[in-house]
Amino acid sequence: MIEREEIETVFKEMLDLIEDATLREKVVDAWMHGIEQGGWESVDQLRQMPFTLQVDTRGVNFIEHTLAVTKSAVGIATSQRAHYAKMPYVVDMDRLVAGALLHDVGKLREFERQPDGSHAQSRNGRLERHPISGALLAAEAGLPDEIVNMIACHAKEGEGRAQVVETVFVHQADFATFNPLVMMSEGKLIQ
Repeated sequence: MIEREEIETVFKEMLDLIEDATLREKVVDAWMHGIEQGGWESVDQLRQMPFTLQVDTRGVNFIEHTLAVTKSAVGIATSQRAHYAKMPYVVDMDRLVAGALLHDVGKLREFERQPDGSHAQSRNGRLERHPISGALLAAEAGLPDEIVNMIACHAKEGEGRAQVVETVFVHQADFATFNPLVMMSEGKLIQ
């Protein structure tokens, strides 16, 4: 079983950006709930897990994707703060980092490792996509509704729904990592 300290180490750089210690703990709690419910046994298994089953990830794993999305969402907020004379909305950086780290946590329940080392959608994944299972994990960990919104609404489930601004940033960062791979698989990415 994966130990809490291992998850804290994997995500240390981003977790350290969360000033609220209670929030930081609850983020790790949600990860631990997902790991337990999904039956994941080692961080190496998470590093072998693709971040999506919808397209060839070309070696980008679940952990790399989570960190890239989190850093990208922080970059969007930081860039706006640096270049807007006056921010038109408030961005809660603790909430942004927490939600970004958790945006795909439901994939711990949605995916399962096959005996040959490949990955497939689990029974749970067929019942509820990761935005739903991730929102449930966040709620179970006692995270605020705004973070539940970020997880539940970061993908197609959020289309047309009310969202906190941090959800918008995570959605954009997430699709900036996903869409180029889709375009590559369809021969539409010009390089």
